[in-house]
Amino acid sequence: MNTGNRREFIQCVVWAGAIATPLAARAQSGAHVDEASEQAVALGYKHDTAQVDKAKYPKHAANQRCNNCSFFQGKPDDKWAGCSMFGRKQIAAGGWCMAWNKMPG
Repeated sequence: MNTGNRREFIQCVVWAGAIATPLAARAQSGAHVDEASEQAVALGYKHDTAQVDKAKYPKHAANQRCNNCSFFQGKPDDKWAGCSMFGRKQIAAGGWCMAWNKMPG
């Protein structure tokens, strides 16, 4: 392989890595749960705990949020994170669903 071809090859590899890295990060972060999806509706999920129908979910309390639920897979200060109930989709930290379970501790 001559120097010109090697240089072009290395440049292509660098550019491919620069393009692939943000795409991989975005795919890993997951899409946000759609409140209108079948699973979200079945669990009564809302992105904002204040929007929960209190008549339909009388056990809901205003201090119950996804980021203080045992199923929340992020840090308490993450705005969006994974949830055991929603697979690869991400939920809002300030959200709520009827599967809410107090985080231990």
